[in-house]
Amino acid sequence: MEDDKDTLRILVATDCHLGYMEKDEIRRFDSFEAFEEICSLAKQKEVDFVLLGGDLFHENKPSRSTLVKTIEILRRYCLNDLPVKFQVVSDQTVNFPNRFGHVNYEDPHFNVGLPVFTIHGNHDDPAGVDNLSAIDILSACNLVNYFGKMDLGGSGVGQIAVHPVLVKKGTTTVALYGLGNIRDERLNRMFQTPHSVQWMRPESQEGLSVSDWFNILVLHQNRIKTNPKSAINEHFLPRFLDFVVWGHEHECLIDPQEVPGMGFHITQPGSSVATSLIDGEAKPKHVLLLEIKGNQYRPNKIPLMTVRPFEYAEVVLKDEADVDPNDQASVLEHLDKIVRNLIEKSSQPTASRSEAKLPLVRIKVDYSGFSTINPQRFGQKYVGKVANPQDILIFSKAAKKRQTTTGENIDESEKLRPEELNQQTIEALVAENNLKMEILPVDDLDIALHDFVSKDDKTAFYACLQRNLDETRKKLNSEAEKFKIEEEDIIVKVGECMQERVKEISLRSKGDTGLASSTQNLDTTRGKSVAAESSLNTFSDDEDTRELLLGTRSTRSTAGFTRPSKDATGAPRGGASKRGRGKGSLKQTTLSFSQSRSSAAIRSEEVDSSSDEDAANEANEVVENSDPEDSFPQSGRKRPAPRGRGRARGTSTAKRGRKADTGSMPSMVMSKDDDSDEDDKPKKPPPRVTRNYGAVKRR
Repeated sequence: MEDDKDTLRILVATDCHLGYMEKDEIRRFDSFEAFEEICSLAKQKEVDFVLLGGDLFHENKPSRSTLVKTIEILRRYCLNDLPVKFQVVSDQTVNFPNRFGHVNYEDPHFNVGLPVFTIHGNHDDPAGVDNLSAIDILSACNLVNYFGKMDLGGSGVGQIAVHPVLVKKGTTTVALYGLGNIRDERLNRMFQTPHSVQWMRPESQEGLSVSDWFNILVLHQNRIKTNPKSAINEHFLPRFLDFVVWGHEHECLIDPQEVPGMGFHITQPGSSVATSLIDGEAKPKHVLLLEIKGNQYRPNKIPLMTVRPFEYAEVVLKDEADVDPNDQASVLEHLDKIVRNLIEKSSQPTASRSEAKLPLVRIKVDYSGFSTINPQRFGQKYVGKVANPQDILIFSKAAKKRQTTTGENIDESEKLRPEELNQQTIEALVAENNLKMEILPVDDLDIALHDFVSKDDKTAFYACLQRNLDETRKKLNSEAEKFKIEEEDIIVKVGECMQERVKEISLRSKGDTGLASSTQNLDTTRGKSVAAESSLNTFSDDEDTRELLLGTRSTRSTAGFTRPSKDATGAPRGGASKRGRGKGSLKQTTLSFSQSRSSAAIRSEEVDSSSDEDAANEANEVVENSDPEDSFPQSGRKRPAPRGRGRARGTSTAKRGRKADTGSMPSMVMSKDDDSDEDDKPKKPPPRVTRNYGAVKRR
C-alpha cells in the first residue's frame, strides 16, 4: 500500500494547544516542540496531507510570539516543491468560505508541498464582529485549509448544513466532513431537532456511486457522558460514516473503536501536550497515520518522542499503614517517598523519548481524616527536579455516591470538571444552591463570564451592566411619563425595575424552546458594541465606570439632586439613545451610550452659532410640559469638561454644550434626546442585531 498510487495517506492529530504555558520558563516550548515533531513525521512518512481536529491554539487570542512560532513551523514544513498527489473535486468556495475560495496548494503564488486541513476547537473558535478565529490568520497566509466553520442560521436552535471536502487520489475517493466546535448543549439539541443538521452527500457521477466514497468526519466536542445534555452521543452521527476523528478529549485512545450498531469506527488521538494533570493525560501520546485505499483503511499509531514525561499517582492516606493521622511528619515522609519514586521512574531511558526532560509529577491525595499540607512549600525541595514544583500535590476527599433517576451511582468528583465549566453548568449551580439573582440576570452573567474567561474580553462585565442599566432606564422613562416619581423613591424604583426584568428574562428563557444564546451570535453582537465603543474616543472606560458606580450608590445627601433653576432649560440632560432589546438579540448599549456622549461634545462646538431664540423656545417647551415643583429632579453635579471637548457658555445653552452626567441617578434614569423637533415624529421600532451570511448552498 505504501507505494500504491491509489493509497491516500493522512496524518491525524488533535489538540496541539500551541502557546500553552508560554510564560513558564520550563514548559513554554513544549507545545511547539510536539507540533514540530508532528510536522516532521508528516514529512518523513510522505503523507498526502495533515488532518488536525481542533484546538490548534490554546488561547482564543494567541500572543504574537505564539503566532510567529506557529507560522515559522508551518512555513518550514509545508512550503516546498514536493508534488501534491491528490485533487479536491468538490465546490471549494463552499468548503473554504474565505476571500480566495480554493485549497491552498492550488494558489499559483505558493509552493505548498504539505497541505494541512483543520477545523476549530473550543479554544480557538470564531468570535467578534467578523466571526474570525486565529486559524483565519493562518488561512489568510495560505498555510492551512480551514474548513468546518458553520454559520448558525434559522430560528430556534439553528440549522447547519455540513458539506464534505471531496478528495480523490487515483481510484480512492474520500469525503471529508468537518464540524467545528459548537456549544455542546446547543449541538445536542440540534441533533435531536429534525432537519437542524443536514449532511450533504456526494452526487452520483459516471462510474462512481455514492457508496464508493470513504466518509470521514472530524469534530471537536465533549464525549464524556457525565451530563448527557453537555456531550454528543456517538449515535447522533449518521450511519453512512466510515471513520470518525474525535477531538477535544485529551486522553489518547488512538486505536479505532467500533460503535455498536452504527457501522463506523472512532479514533481519539488526544492532545499532544498535557494541559490537565490528570490520569488520562499520563498515557503515552500518539498520532495516527491513516492509509486509505478504496473502502478499506489501515491505522498505524506513531508515538511522540518529544513529549515531556508525566507521572501520575493516587494516594489514600487512611489506607497507608506507615502514616499517623496525628503526625504530620509521617505524612510528609510518605509523600516524599512517592515523589522520589516517580522521579526515578521517569528518568529511566525509554525508546519513546528523544532527550531527558524534567518530568511532570502529580499526586492526588485523599486526605479524609488528615490535615492538608501546603503544596507550594512541599514543592520547594523539588525545584530543578520536576517541571511543576508548585502543584505536585492536589488534595481531595472521598466523594459520596449519589443515586440518579436511572439508578446509576455517580461520583460527586465527576459532577464538575473545572476545565469544562460552561453556561448551563453555572445555571445549574445557581439553581441547586437556591441563589436568587435580583439585580442582574443569570443568562447575562453567564455570557459575560464566558467571554471574560475564554475570549479575554475585558469589557464583558461592563457591557453586561450597561445593557441592564439601559433597559432599566428605558422602563423608568416610560413610567415617568405616566406617574410622578419623587426624588427619594428613585433608588427603590430602580431596584424594583431591575428585579422585574430579571424575572421576565428567567420566565422567557424557560418558555423558549430554542437556545437563544449561541456563542457565535453573542460574540458577534458584543463584538459590534465593543468595536463601536473603541472607535469613539469621547470618554474613557475608567471614567465611565467610575460614573456608573457613583450613580448606583444610595444618596448620602441631597447635594447630588437639585431642582431646575428658573433660567435653566429644564430638559433632562444626556442624549442616551433609547434602543429596545429584541428577543434573541443583544442591544448595543455601549454604542448608544458612546454616541450620546459624542453628540453632546459635537453640539458643544456648535453652541456659539446657535441663536438665543432657539434656546429660549426649547426652554419654553419643557416648562410648559413640566411643573417646576413636581418635575423629575435633574442632575446638578458640575464637572469640568474633559480635554478636547467644547465647553458650554451661558445658562441658556448649557443643555446643548454640557456632557451627560452619569454620576447622578436622575440623569441616568431620565436621559432623553435633546432635539425637540424629533419628538413629534413617529419612532422607529428598535433595531435587531442580527447576522446573515445568506442561505446555505446545496448540491
